Order: sequence, then structure tokens, then C-alpha cells
Amino acid sequence: MVKASDATAGEAAETDTAVSGRRHTAPAAPGVRRGFPSAPLRSGRVDGLDGLRTLAVALVLVYHVDHSLVPGGSIAVDVFFTISGFVITRLLLVEYSRTGSLALLPFYRRRWLRLVPALLVLCAVCVVLQTTTSLWSFDGSWQAVGLAATFLTNVFRAAEFGSYSGGPLAHTWSLGVEEQFYLLWPILLLFLLRRLRPRTVLICTAALCVLPFLWRCLLWNPDAVHRIYNGTDTRADELLAGALVAVALARLRTDDPRLALLRTWAGRLAVPALAVLALVAWKVPVTGDAGVWTALWYTVGILGVAVVSATLVAGLELRPDGLLSRLLGFAPLAWTGRNLSYGIYLWHYPVVRLLASLDVKEGLLSATVVLTLAMALLSYHLVERPFLRRARRHRT
Repeated sequence: MVKASDATAGEAAETDTAVSGRRHTAPAAPGVRRGFPSAPLRSGRVDGLDGLRTLAVALVLVYHVDHSLVPGGSIAVDVFFTISGFVITRLLLVEYSRTGSLALLPFYRRRWLRLVPALLVLCAVCVVLQTTTSLWSFDGSWQAVGLAATFLTNVFRAAEFGSYSGGPLAHTWSLGVEEQFYLLWPILLLFLLRRLRPRTVLICTAALCVLPFLWRCLLWNPDAVHRIYNGTDTRADELLAGALVAVALARLRTDDPRLALLRTWAGRLAVPALAVLALVAWKVPVTGDAGVWTALWYTVGILGVAVVSATLVAGLELRPDGLLSRLLGFAPLAWTGRNLSYGIYLWHYPVVRLLASLDVKEGLLSATVVLTLAMALLSYHLVERPFLRRARRHRT
């Protein structure tokens, strides 16, 4: 499984500002706040979150090279989902607090410019390798490309039973989950913002976080693993947990004593939250068949990870000067998460399969890291950055 990430990873440049420092905050706009007074103050980047992206995508890469090194490495997907839900919701609330509405078509256009061009380049490379070489790892690329380019890989995988390969683009299932969420969540959020008081919006978001858990409990049986793991409806609580953090923080004024309390406890719990996630990645075979444990993981476990991930996100957001934020905000880590995490996510899995088809065994992890980084750098400089400039122009 990935991750992307992509989410995850996918919006790494969505909130760029041309300011240096550990926390980049945009100045508050003089417009109407509409019940979210802190939203404009929280529109900048958080270096700690970018560093967390780097750790997550590195975990995904190692997991796909050798599952035995990090049996629970797919948990990085869960972390990416929560980061994505937080970042996107924060951006939407900033816009709403300033304008009283959400410009949905420009939002979708920016998402397309951010994600699709780089993905299409990868798709083209996979098709070329299938048609011009005999590498087994790129068999089935045409179908994989069709599913990936339309963000339907997760739907296809959710409908399958038993073991499956999915070709060189199987990891794009998580992009499908994110993009389907991004298609629906802004519309639903705008409806809530227009119809309900801000406090009720917060309550509704919290309630929505519970619904996927209840749905998983209804769906659960051993044959439903693929359905639950790949479904947007069954993974939405991880994205909504990040959205809940964004809504809660935007609701509180900077002088609200509840914000001070949240800052204290989020700061205290951030390190334990990261430790719990690391322990799961190290010791828990999330995607394996472990009887009762598997049933627990695919029902309450996913929600539990969402809560832990949201706690970590809140800690990094509220305590940008804390020790953990400073460590994760270390310039090389933050830069990589901000600019390369999406490219690393896109390219690492095809690279793993390419090296496997070439029968590379010695130094496989090192070769994967080097080749993936090279492709991610090319993707960023030649494809992603030019389209990001266009996306920023459409925000002004």
C-alpha cells in the first residue's frame, strides 16, 4: 500500500508562501471572519508537517521494497490522509472566512494542476515501457493507466477478491481515495457553512468522523478486507479527522483559553502519538491476516490511527517551536516533504517493480532510493513546478 500519499504529498505546495522560518503564516485579512476568526492566521505552511511527509513517504518506500523491514509500513497512508484532510480544509476555511463562499471550480482546477500532469507523465512512461520492452513488471500498464488517470484504482481494487497485483500503478489507489474525497468534501463543507452555525459545523464534522467506523463495522467480514481498505467511504474518517482539527482551530480566537489548553495538551501528546505510529509501523502487520486482530484493525483500528494522526498534526500545528516540530522542520526534511514527496510517492513503486524485473537484489533499497529521488527531482523541476506556477496564478 502507499502513500502517499499523497496525498498527500499531493498538496505539498498548496500553501506555499515566500517567507522563511519554521512557521510561515499569512497575515490576517481585513474581511469578515464568519465564525472562523483564526482561519486566516493559519493559512501558512508548517515545516513540521512537511518533515512528517518526508518520514511518511520514506516509510512507504521501505515498505514496498521489503515488507519485513516495516510490517506495518502502510500506516503511512493513514498519516497522509489525515494531513491531507487538515491542509485542504484549512485552505477552504481561509477562503470562506475572507469571502463568505468557496470558489469550487478554481479549487478543482488547482487540484488538477497540482496532481494530474505529473501523474500523466508517469502513466506515459509505464505505457512506453510496456510497449517497447519485455519487462514483466509493466504488463497490464494500459489498464493501470486508465484507472490511475481517472482516479479509480481504489474502486477497482475494492471490488477484487484474493491476491492482486494491479500493475506498476497499484499504489495510486490512495490518490483515488483523496481525489474522491476532495470532490465531495468542499461541496458538503460549503453546504454546512452556509446552513449552520460554526459551532454546529464543528459538531457535524466530528459526527461525520464516526460514520465510516460504523459503516466498517457493518461491512466487516474476512472477505471485505479489500473493500474496506480501498474504499473512500470506509477510509474517510482519516481525512475527516484532519478536517476536524482544521475546523476546531479555525473556530478559536488566539486569546481563547481553550486554544491554550489545546496547545498544551497537543504539544504533550505529539511525541507519544508519533511513537505509537512508529511502533505500529515497526511491529504490526497491518495488511496481514491475523484473525481477531485483523477484524479489530479494519473496524476500530483505522479510527484509532486517525485520532492518533490528528493529535500529531495538531501538535505540530500548535507548537511550531516545540522540539518535535524543530526536528521534523529540519530544512532538508521540510524541503523534501514540501517539494518532492509527491514525486517520490508517484515514482517509487514503478521503480521497485522495474528493479525487481531486472532481478536486482543486492543493494535494492539503496538503488530504489537513488533512482526514485532522481525521478522525483526531474518531475518536480520539469513538470510539477511549472504547473504549480499556473495554479498559483489562478489563486490570485
